[in-house]
Amino acid sequence: MEQMAQNENYQGVIAIVPPFEYCEIENILDKAKELKEDPFVLILDGIEDPHNLGSIIRTAETAGVHGIIIPKRRAASVNSTVNKVSAGAVQYMKIARVINITDAIEKLKAQGLWICGTDINTDKYYYNQDLTGPLGIVIGNEGAGISEKVKKNCDFLVKIPMKGKVTSLNASVSTGIIVYEAVKQRIK
Repeated sequence: MEQMAQNENYQGVIAIVPPFEYCEIENILDKAKELKEDPFVLILDGIEDPHNLGSIIRTAETAGVHGIIIPKRRAASVNSTVNKVSAGAVQYMKIARVINITDAIEKLKAQGLWICGTDINTDKYYYNQDLTGPLGIVIGNEGAGISEKVKKNCDFLVKIPMKGKVTSLNASVSTGIIVYEAVKQRIK
């Protein structure tokens, strides 16, 4: 069992499961249509840490996000660590893997979604921005943030106020703050 588990914390149980099945962007939008809700999508621009990805998936699922878009390269993919950290939320979340995040954003815009980017260098705080209606929220890489090309394709940018000496939050924490502001605004 230790050889199969490849780590020391397998807790006496091992499951052999098929690889995660990613979906297409259209499947995410179809889910919103089925629920008769405005599409609510997360776009992750290069999240590399599987623990962050798992935590983001868990938060997204609890908040009613219809799906998540991740890049195929230079980013974490769904694996056993992501599944464990998400507390199983990956089983309920539609996740699309795309070759190009900018192309995915263009596809979402063509379907009527507004794209909100997160960037510390903007002037607008997340709680002063309308986050209702069809929405895609872009969360950037843990170190570099959103790429310039992706940033230019966002309809608007928001930031979280930072009062301490450290000027960034963990990507999954930032996601939770922004996503739940959108949830709050949608409940009104």
